[in-house]
Amino acid sequence: MRRSVLPLLATSALALASPAFAQDAGISADEAAAMRAQILALKAQIQLMEQKLDAATGAPQRTAAPAVPVAPQPTTMAASAPPKSSSTTEIAWKGSPQFTASGGRSFKAKGRIQTDVGYVGRPDGSSDRGLGYAAEMRRIRLGGEGGLGAGIGYKLELELSDNGVDLVDTFVTYKTGPWQFAVGNQNQFQSLDELTGDTAGSVMERAAFTDAFNFERRLGIAAQYEKAAWLLQAGLFADDITALSNDSDGETGGDENNSYGLDGRVVYAPKLGGAQLHFGGSAHWRDLKRVGDAGTRYRQRPFVHTSNTRLIGTSTLDVRDEAHYGLEAAFVRGRLHGAAETHWLRSDLAAGPDAEFFGGYAELGWFLTDDTRGYKSGIFDRAKPKTPLGGGGLGAVQVNARYDYLDLNDGAIVGGRQDAWIAALIWQPVEFLRFNVNYAYLLYQDAAPLADGDRDYGVHVTGARMELDF
Repeated sequence: MRRSVLPLLATSALALASPAFAQDAGISADEAAAMRAQILALKAQIQLMEQKLDAATGAPQRTAAPAVPVAPQPTTMAASAPPKSSSTTEIAWKGSPQFTASGGRSFKAKGRIQTDVGYVGRPDGSSDRGLGYAAEMRRIRLGGEGGLGAGIGYKLELELSDNGVDLVDTFVTYKTGPWQFAVGNQNQFQSLDELTGDTAGSVMERAAFTDAFNFERRLGIAAQYEKAAWLLQAGLFADDITALSNDSDGETGGDENNSYGLDGRVVYAPKLGGAQLHFGGSAHWRDLKRVGDAGTRYRQRPFVHTSNTRLIGTSTLDVRDEAHYGLEAAFVRGRLHGAAETHWLRSDLAAGPDAEFFGGYAELGWFLTDDTRGYKSGIFDRAKPKTPLGGGGLGAVQVNARYDYLDLNDGAIVGGRQDAWIAALIWQPVEFLRFNVNYAYLLYQDAAPLADGDRDYGVHVTGARMELDF
């Protein structure tokens, strides 16, 4: 019964597709031909199914009908398909979920965790309890960044560090072609080492002059032009957000703070063969205009942030305005990379001659693994291990050596000098996680006096950091 019904159905269908039936039903010749092709294909499938059923039941095998070619089917109507959504959202993973929608809209959660341990050797004759061993949560940062469409972007980050919560990068941008404009709390284009993210640096802490000269984010408006190998940056800035807030005593900061400054930076970053080169310079001027301010000090920690002791530093100075400029050079070629900077600061004092201070560094680094240091938009970027842990390798392993110099002496102002030799070993098992171990030997002149009055001595420093950045 089964074997007679199926052929009968197929034969009946063929009969329905006969020319006479097609003509009576008002079906065109093209439509009738398409129906015939479909029916023949269906008959071949039925015969194939019968053969499989015979094989399963032990019945005699039938000879398979030759395959019936299916002619292209002319259609008079477009095939129906689900309507496409006017807005689709894509999710990618870049250390955290990144959501991207049409029209330039996006959002990415951002965060940073840095945990430090450090040891600063105590010179003979020193009773400073700020030296020795210490540990801290260097910073915890949370926020997000994204785009609103029409070239408009934003970034908002809160940071917990030094037992306080601060706004760090908090701004809105507009990008059109090679131009980008930003309004909010942001960096001021001070130097290569300052602008490079602290999770992409070659050692645990930035060059000594960046802290000593009070580089920090400030509220302002900035413009950037980037095209080919050129990067031009400039901005007008007030003060940092904390200094602009109202103080409870009404005497310092707050409404009385009307300081402002101008900052600019130029970078030329061509590629020469397999090398990425970097040449840059920056210039800065700032009028402090602070009423009732306690004054300005230039000083620096003994390399690691776990110690609040400053072995070199000026006394409090009545600074009216500051002018400073710096030069930058760097390269990346395969596993090898290097950088050097110099920076000069001139402070116009309310009483007495101007004070001039200087700082700089030079470094070389080498990857023991087949990796390279990242670089984009005028700064160093994080490395991306070619064979990360869990992907057939151990991640990226990097060694760096840096010489760092800071001079805070000028005439009657004796703030001290520091020569630092620093070595670092960095292991990056995956792209967003690093372990950084450092050793530094600091040689001081005119530093904080010891019990016997000696101001020239050396200090051994070790530090280690775990840092997660996404």
